[in-house]
Amino acid sequence: MATSTTWTQEVITCDLCVKPTQQFCNNCQLSLCVDCISKHVVKLKYQQHDIVYFKDRKIQLVFPECEFHSSQRCEAHCQQCDVPVCLKCILDSHNGHRYKDMSDIFNSKKKKLEKETKEIESIIISQYKEKNEETESKISIIMAEFDELNKEKEKYRKFWHQEVDTIFNNLGSLMKSIKENLLAALTSHHSKIKYQIPNMTQTVQQNKEILKSNNVSAVTNYKSKLQEYRNMPTDINVKLPLLKTNTVQGRELSLELGEYKACLTQTTLSSLTEEVTYLSLQKLFEQAKSITTIPTGLNPLFHVACVGVDEAWVCGKDKTLRYVDIHGYVRDIVTTICQYWPNGITVTRKGELVYSDHHNRTVNIVRHGRTEALITTPQGWRPGQLCCTKSGDILVSMYTSDYSQNKVVRYQGHTVKQEIDSDKDGEPIYKGGEYSLCVVENNNGDIVASDLNSDTVVVVDKSGIVQFRYDGTPARRKKSFNPAHIVTDSMSQIIVADLNNDCLHILDQNGQFLRCVDNCGLDNPQGLSVDSEGRLWVGSHDSGEVKVIQYME
Repeated sequence: MATSTTWTQEVITCDLCVKPTQQFCNNCQLSLCVDCISKHVVKLKYQQHDIVYFKDRKIQLVFPECEFHSSQRCEAHCQQCDVPVCLKCILDSHNGHRYKDMSDIFNSKKKKLEKETKEIESIIISQYKEKNEETESKISIIMAEFDELNKEKEKYRKFWHQEVDTIFNNLGSLMKSIKENLLAALTSHHSKIKYQIPNMTQTVQQNKEILKSNNVSAVTNYKSKLQEYRNMPTDINVKLPLLKTNTVQGRELSLELGEYKACLTQTTLSSLTEEVTYLSLQKLFEQAKSITTIPTGLNPLFHVACVGVDEAWVCGKDKTLRYVDIHGYVRDIVTTICQYWPNGITVTRKGELVYSDHHNRTVNIVRHGRTEALITTPQGWRPGQLCCTKSGDILVSMYTSDYSQNKVVRYQGHTVKQEIDSDKDGEPIYKGGEYSLCVVENNNGDIVASDLNSDTVVVVDKSGIVQFRYDGTPARRKKSFNPAHIVTDSMSQIIVADLNNDCLHILDQNGQFLRCVDNCGLDNPQGLSVDSEGRLWVGSHDSGEVKVIQYME
């Protein structure tokens, strides 16, 4: 049985068009069709060309053209100037310099490239594939686990609904029982009264008949019922039960009816109700890692406020605010209306820049390139540092013009919503002095402030009641604690910059000291902020640099 085989051969096309190639330029290493030979030669007329039939081609290196000498190719590399050079360059402007053969550089780089390619292909790709499978497995496990959690949640939903139904069923049964008992007593009382009325009416009739009669026996034998009728059945004191309720929206429901009491209470965990992110699964590194150092051109540097992942606003001792990225590029500049420089900066949840102007007593916002005043502080009080809260409020630290008092004020728009200055005994919470408070809101609603005048961190709850003070003692540093900028993270941890010891103190939300970050070359840490990936941006007052630090796994 005969078979036919069709052989196909790939057509090699011209490097300048799509026609089949016929010729080859050995000098330029280009495949050419007949029509493109003259075009190629004319275009590079100052270079030598060795045009041969494609089958007679020689594969060789194509050296770069010299940008200073036409028709010359650079077959060497000047070590001193780090540029490719031709023979004329060597005899002219690069005379006396050290050179390296371009072929040697080519071969060396090619070997390195082959080695890198081999490593990527044989090792790294397989490692990524393995890690990809591990991650896919984790995703499957998490999805399965959360499916089970959801089933368990629905089970408890049903159980809780049953518990609520039981509470209200018991309440209904109790109300029914009280009702029946009261009605039975009242019905009995009613019957006694109702029964006596016809008896008394009959007695009256009988007495009237006796009075009309002259029968001595009827009168003498009469037995009085007056006392019986006077003793009216004792009234029943009917006391209706009151249904007492106490409802705190989203937290507690209590019911009380007589001796019966029922209460449902929800304990709110801020990490669950406020925000759940992958960072809630993280823990602190044994040693923090410095990822990069960003030059800002500021000297000194005062404030840092992150925007998203890789960008932040920074400012120093001038009127300008700079918007820099993690590579050090200045993306935007805002010239403030301050007479001197901003006393504090923050960013809203929408990414809008807010800064304080202590001279003009204003807190300003930058929208679409225009600045407008949001808040004007009361006469005699000047705004210091700021914090935009999750609810959209702005916390403003304030100090008097004579530096004798400090306080924190919560603004909702233009309206003062809360002032925090004194404790329950009327004593000042914050110490007066030349330094304004650094203030931030934690996830649980606590207001955290570093008070450099008293060298303490002061934490109050959302009602303004002092929860604790931290004086740096547990960290056991060589020098005294000197707290400056402060920030909180997704784990509700408190991070405070210690100027004297060139380090950061990390506390939990209850004030428990966790550890210090002192291994990242921090120098007089001033600005402090956390980006959306949970990395710390720490400014250096003197150098104007910002270090990006990874401190959680």
